[in-house]
Amino acid sequence: MRTIFERGYFHTHRVQDSHFSTVQNRAELLLENQIYSNKTKVFLSHKHSDLEELKDLIGFLETKYNVDVYIDSMDKAMPSTTSGATATRIKKVIQKCDKFILLATNDAVESKWCNWELGFGDAQKFRDDIAILPIKEKGQIDYQYKGQEYMSIYPQIIYYDGSERYTTGAPVTPGFYYGYKDDRGITIITPLADWLKK
Repeated sequence: MRTIFERGYFHTHRVQDSHFSTVQNRAELLLENQIYSNKTKVFLSHKHSDLEELKDLIGFLETKYNVDVYIDSMDKAMPSTTSGATATRIKKVIQKCDKFILLATNDAVESKWCNWELGFGDAQKFRDDIAILPIKEKGQIDYQYKGQEYMSIYPQIIYYDGSERYTTGAPVTPGFYYGYKDDRGITIITPLADWLKK
């Protein structure tokens, strides 16, 4: 089981820079209530310095799971200087999106904006529609990852390699899952493809 991914893990899914123009146009359509597709809309919270990981994750989510990803750093209507208008626009988009995922790198978990987005997303999406994707630095040991407390609070995206078993003894099918611990400390998992359906 992999609960913390290393930088570059999703690199084989990377989108081309030209694809960002498509991502840019989505925010405008979303806020104007125009239906541009029936796909699940995902608000992807991230630290702007994590652009390379972001390209990989957008490709992973859009090509493997057929969703539309919104990222504020590519929103042409976002104010050029961070202000109250920035927060207002981000709030509107989070409310309109079906799912919220935090690309939880070490930099993101220390970012005031990412924490603010996560808090607002939590209030809007509750547990069923919010997840973190923990990303550690290359070569870092899991315990060095700075977002350990996030992993104990929020559902996360997990990878099972097929060697794991359910409490019933049945093997877990290899793949990506949305998972969280229930009140008894038991991890409840749903295939990521199922979770990403509206």
